[in-house]
Amino acid sequence: MAGQGPAGGPRPAAVVNGTPRRAPDAPAWPGAPTPLGARFRTGPDGVAGTNFALWAGGAEAVDLCLFDARGVESRVRLTELTHEIWHGFVPGVLPGQRYGYRVHGRWDPWTGARWNPAKLLLDPYARAVDGDYAPSGLAPELYGHVRDWPEQHVADTVRDDRDSAPYVPKGVVVQDHDDWSDDRRPRTPWADSVIYELHVKGFTRLHPGVPEELRGTYAGLAHPAAVEHLVKLGVTAVELLPVHQFAHEDHLLRRGLRNYWGYNSIGYFAPHAAYAASGTAGQQVGEFKRMVRALHAAGIEVILDVVYNHTAEAGEYGPTLSLKGIDNRRYYRLQPDARRYADYTGCGNTLHVVQPHVLRLITDSLRYWVTEMGVDGFRFDLAAALARSMHDVDMLSPFLAVIAQDPVLRRAKLIAEPWDVGSGGYQVGAFPPLWTEWNDRYRNAVRDFWRHALPDVREMGYRLSGSSDLYAWGGRRPYASVNFVTAHDGFTLRDLVSYERKHNEANGEGNRDGSDDNRAFNCGAEGETDDEGIRALRRRQLRNLLTTLLLSTGVPMLVAGDELGRTQRGNNNAYCQDNEIGWVDWSLLDDPGWRALFDLTSRLIGLRHRHPVLRRRAFFSGRAHSADGLRDLAWFTSRGTEMTQGDWYAPAATLGMYLSGRDIPGRDERGEAIVDDSFLAVLHAGERPVEFVLPGPPWAERYEVVVDTGREEQAGAPGVEHPAGTAITVPARTVLLLRVAG
Repeated sequence: MAGQGPAGGPRPAAVVNGTPRRAPDAPAWPGAPTPLGARFRTGPDGVAGTNFALWAGGAEAVDLCLFDARGVESRVRLTELTHEIWHGFVPGVLPGQRYGYRVHGRWDPWTGARWNPAKLLLDPYARAVDGDYAPSGLAPELYGHVRDWPEQHVADTVRDDRDSAPYVPKGVVVQDHDDWSDDRRPRTPWADSVIYELHVKGFTRLHPGVPEELRGTYAGLAHPAAVEHLVKLGVTAVELLPVHQFAHEDHLLRRGLRNYWGYNSIGYFAPHAAYAASGTAGQQVGEFKRMVRALHAAGIEVILDVVYNHTAEAGEYGPTLSLKGIDNRRYYRLQPDARRYADYTGCGNTLHVVQPHVLRLITDSLRYWVTEMGVDGFRFDLAAALARSMHDVDMLSPFLAVIAQDPVLRRAKLIAEPWDVGSGGYQVGAFPPLWTEWNDRYRNAVRDFWRHALPDVREMGYRLSGSSDLYAWGGRRPYASVNFVTAHDGFTLRDLVSYERKHNEANGEGNRDGSDDNRAFNCGAEGETDDEGIRALRRRQLRNLLTTLLLSTGVPMLVAGDELGRTQRGNNNAYCQDNEIGWVDWSLLDDPGWRALFDLTSRLIGLRHRHPVLRRRAFFSGRAHSADGLRDLAWFTSRGTEMTQGDWYAPAATLGMYLSGRDIPGRDERGEAIVDDSFLAVLHAGERPVEFVLPGPPWAERYEVVVDTGREEQAGAPGVEHPAGTAITVPARTVLLLRVAG
């Protein structure tokens, strides 16, 4: 094939190399255009078979490719076309059948057209995927263009006609008649939620209580030993790093690494096959559902981290695996010259969500995971990219509008990572009601406070009390803020107090990857040390960070293993570390010091569950609601006096926060007023002890210590009371939580 280039010059001719074109083996019955994907059913005259439907708007023809157990391919031409959907019913095709598509059309990358029927394509609606890409690197046959074309600057425009089928995972027809009537979703209110971010494989890969054959799988996460830890800890939801079928990048495979985190999706309906213990010919679907049921039975919700902003096909030099070969121009955002991709994700491509069929793909996927796979919510990776209209981020975008209207999705938990890498992509606080957001301003403020680097204490006050400056609009509530100190992306909590610089050499990228803005404090030495003074300070700082997180208003999110002192050896971008660096080390529980950290975390979560004043459903007013002048929220200096405007705009190592349990808005399920204890939290980040005067009436007559992070072995000292007006000594770098006792 040859043609004219963008300036009228010649285009490189396509290379034809390999498999001759085959005629379809047999015709399909007409079938139906909906639902999309492969659906096993009974056809005309009671004949069992599978209906196949694929949206491929600009295609000239579509071949369904069926593969037997030996990998021998048979092709069925889909001749019916309804509203740009190619469809057909194939009698005798039963669950377990492996399949893919070949889509015919023009090859003209200069205009964005990249059809190439030599490339077997994964069905975007496949509910299970069998097989994987080459473990040592993506085969050149997986690319629609010739990778090694001598003129690399135009290599993506030269078609490669070698057959990719031997190197491509196949979709699997799945029989799905599951009945969820015996499942009881926890339906935990947002204000009562405590999220635990974990990796399905990494959480159980080293767990001694999980049978070896189940470790690192959905079944492993469902095992009683794994669930027991979550229950003892007290979390209400697990947020699973991506479990959609994903692919590994070629540059990682060639370095002997893998995409461990999974932010490289290629199948939005299929649970990632490598996490299944029971098999990959459809068994992974049932295993995932059993995992969800087991977690629900323990009162734990399941939230999926989903990556709808880009796919594993990367940019114009990336492989052709699915959408790129179905209709590149309408699945992806392209630059004005159409050959190049618009990249708001940093991953080479961006899904064109304003296109109706792309929006349908995403919403169909979301509804499927809620209604048929039982999940309770989603955290949207780089959600700002989904909210872009033509170019700018738009909070009235089609994606957000459809979610708001959908009767299934509007009831799910919706969490935005409220940014992308494009211009204007930082949108913290801007998402509409129904949405919660990862609040990185909370993360930054807490890290800076505990390393004594905040320019003024006002930022800390906002973050501790629910971030009203970001979320008190449009009917949003404090639980719109998902508070976190660490996440999968960055240092673990232990590394945050052990390293100040990233140490990502194991990633093979010259330590150039990962953020340089860590806001970390290593307590006096870089990395592990035998200095017991430094080690003791680090353990105290861990207690301070966890206590701050779990006493703050909003929804706290923990990262798996932080409660055990898990380390990644200073790696703050362990996305490719499918090994001990990325896995949870359960032997840490054998160390009394780390066991004590787990016990403190569990105790703090329990305290949060018992006291509604710590998980408010409405923002504080800061106003007195009674004649004695007691307010729902008050702030104090170490002198025991209320903060003035001048105090807020100055650096401060010490902050007192009073939470009144007498003025909690709302009523309980029986319509009764919500009344709780009142608390005073004293946070002291200074490197020397400080005298703190306990506020007197109307705030309290006396106080009882509930939590003292300055204590090495015990989380608190129950029964120790201090009269109001007393100047107590707060040790260096300590949180005290005191209950008002009278």
